[in-house]
Amino acid sequence: MDDEPSGLGIRDLVAGHGRRTVLHGITARIPRGRVTAVVGPNGAGKSTLLDVIAGVLAPSGGTIDRRAGRPAYVVQRSAVPDTLPITVRAAVEMGRWSRLGPWRRLTTHDRAVVEDCMARLGIRELAGYRLGEVSGGQRQRALVAQGLAQESGLLLLDEPSAGLDTEARQRIDAALDHAAGIGVTVLRVTHDAAVAERAHHCLLLRGGRLVANGPRVIAPPAVTSP
Repeated sequence: MDDEPSGLGIRDLVAGHGRRTVLHGITARIPRGRVTAVVGPNGAGKSTLLDVIAGVLAPSGGTIDRRAGRPAYVVQRSAVPDTLPITVRAAVEMGRWSRLGPWRRLTTHDRAVVEDCMARLGIRELAGYRLGEVSGGQRQRALVAQGLAQESGLLLLDEPSAGLDTEARQRIDAALDHAAGIGVTVLRVTHDAAVAERAHHCLLLRGGRLVANGPRVIAPPAVTSP
């Protein structure tokens, strides 16, 4: 894996919220075409790191080299209101907006991408349901499908399988493995030791600092929340 071109380069990254610094001089290399798990206790800065990489939060220092291009960011399902008046299909279709713009009609290719992403996550039969009508696990799968539909070279996910049933976790894991297999750089925050063990690469954060970075460097106790 050392010979793989980097999908994401982070150097001396400093970031925070207001006057509170959360990330302290993070430097890491994230390999292309691999699933990288970001682990550590609550408050370690995992979500803040994703926010900075996604461009949601501006860093106060350091640089990010996004060789994989504009990232697709999958938030936790709790960030999506139950009352959002869109169907599962429409939610996944939103993943194509970055390529088309919201006022352009989807092409045959766009619709094929949407159908494929829903099929990979096992939610095609839910396409006509509103997001608020499906279970939390099904909604999370729709959000992952939306991220995949963007066809970005860099996919960021904040605990995409937390609290989900076995089927949902397996669907998401398989979809992310497939994405990595076709060259996508996947970066996922997780508290799940099994997910970290399966990942090709890991970043371990503690107190906003990177304390380990590489393949198979995380022992299961390190990813358990305090």
